[in-house]
Amino acid sequence: MKIYAEITGWGKCLPPAIMTNDDLATFLDTSDEWIRTRTGIEERRVSYVGTSKLATVAARNALAAAGLDANDLDLIIVGTCTPDEIIPNVASAVQRDLGAKYAAAFDLNAACSSFLYGMHYATQAIRTGAHKKVLIIGAERLTRILDWTKRESAVLFGDGAGAMVLEATTEECGLLASHVTCDADARDVLALEFGMSFDRFGFDGIMPFNFVGQEIFKRAVKGMNMAVEKVFAETGLTTDDIDSLIPHQANKRLIDYLAKMCHVPEEKTVINIQKYGNTSSATLPIAFCEAVEQGIVKPGDTIVSAVFGGGLTCGAGIIKWGQRVTPIRDNNETLPSNGQTALDLILPVYEGTRKAWEKREHE
Repeated sequence: MKIYAEITGWGKCLPPAIMTNDDLATFLDTSDEWIRTRTGIEERRVSYVGTSKLATVAARNALAAAGLDANDLDLIIVGTCTPDEIIPNVASAVQRDLGAKYAAAFDLNAACSSFLYGMHYATQAIRTGAHKKVLIIGAERLTRILDWTKRESAVLFGDGAGAMVLEATTEECGLLASHVTCDADARDVLALEFGMSFDRFGFDGIMPFNFVGQEIFKRAVKGMNMAVEKVFAETGLTTDDIDSLIPHQANKRLIDYLAKMCHVPEEKTVINIQKYGNTSSATLPIAFCEAVEQGIVKPGDTIVSAVFGGGLTCGAGIIKWGQRVTPIRDNNETLPSNGQTALDLILPVYEGTRKAWEKREHE
């Protein structure tokens, strides 16, 4: 008897503080028109709490949608490239805060591809019988690592988290096919120079963010195209069988290209980058949550997803939704406001980074 991994729960966490393009223009040489025409982004969220807190709220919402108790879980995977600390991992904090006493827990860093990577490996774990109930989370607090003096990259990213619960079933649903890979020859075109290789005594408040936009776009198109072709070939499905496209939300132009490549019309393509920017590993689960909430995803739908991220990682998957599109319990827990605006949270970081650059240039 073949085992599948059904998506039974879904949830998200979006910080309350919103930074608009006009807000960015108060301290960067940019404008709403410049950002919108190049990226499709209109605003993004800025978090006052760490990645683990975002992840935990999204996880609670996913568990509520699935109607599960945290102790039902046997595995927690957190996809992130912005952990609260290097050790211990974010997943262990989520496990503790949920009270999931019987779950293994680990982090996975494939940058923006992390959530689909997590789905890929969680599905395999369920199919082999190693696990039965798995919680996957994509969570990022990217605004704390950006160089806010660099317009080209600072305008692109935001904070948030999304989660899914996968459960073993004999019904044909869940991730039917997936392909993940890595174009490591170009790993340096998207890189944050901070970590164990960084001189810990020389750190001056700057985390150089290497972002070669044109090269990233070119390789993203090539990588996702190959991955999508692989999953179609594996399943024998064609673009005519697809009910919707839910892609990584990195750039509106990239999403439009992917939709054209998959022959998916605009009304069947889920796009929310205008509201949240690129939340890296969180974009996919947040987009799935909103697609279900808005009735875009219907019982039994077949969905194609594609992702691309630092590494350069990429992947695609074909997902068949189950028969339930309503949460078993209310899954709308949110973070309360702490009274700070997005500018309140970001301007001190911007000023500190600007002064650090000035100091470095005069040394």
